[in-house]
Amino acid sequence: MSILKIAKMGHPILHQISSPITDFANPKLSVLIEDMIETLEDAGGIGLAAPQVYVPQRIVIFFVPEDRSDEDKESFGVDLTIMLNPKIESLSRRTNIDWEACLSVPSFMGAVERYSHIKYSWMDLGGNKHEREAKGFHARAVQHECDHLDGKLYPMRMSNFEAFGFVDEVNKNRPLMLKGKGLSPDVDNLEEVK
Repeated sequence: MSILKIAKMGHPILHQISSPITDFANPKLSVLIEDMIETLEDAGGIGLAAPQVYVPQRIVIFFVPEDRSDEDKESFGVDLTIMLNPKIESLSRRTNIDWEACLSVPSFMGAVERYSHIKYSWMDLGGNKHEREAKGFHARAVQHECDHLDGKLYPMRMSNFEAFGFVDEVNKNRPLMLKGKGLSPDVDNLEEVK
């Protein structure tokens, strides 16, 4: 296993549409996924798509930490999931705005509008199909990672670049943090902001 180099915003591979996996038995696929897992652990992220490691194929790995459960407390973390050829379907027109960061856009964060409730499906290494529903942060993480497979980075989804900046600066700016979560800067209780 090895730690792979992560492509950064500006590299053309991040703007390509990835090819679907057709040979689930290819031993190189398992090696790539193990390397992606090691790379994700080394980078300290929660998700990684194959194009981010210079492989234009429809592969996503991600997990949701328990402390990132959604506002309705309906999700309590998601174990590491390996998705081949994932597909997303929105289950509601309802959206929410929240902050996102990306290993391919280091040192920055931005507020992105995403669907609040989705259903997603994928194939595993054995060629078996799986399906889940997701809300809140879980839904956001899946949408963010799957965007990489279609050549999209989160800044391309942003509608308000006032809510985009360096992580360290944004974290010091309480009104901006609240605005990026779709909340009023008048909110008194920071516990409301997760």
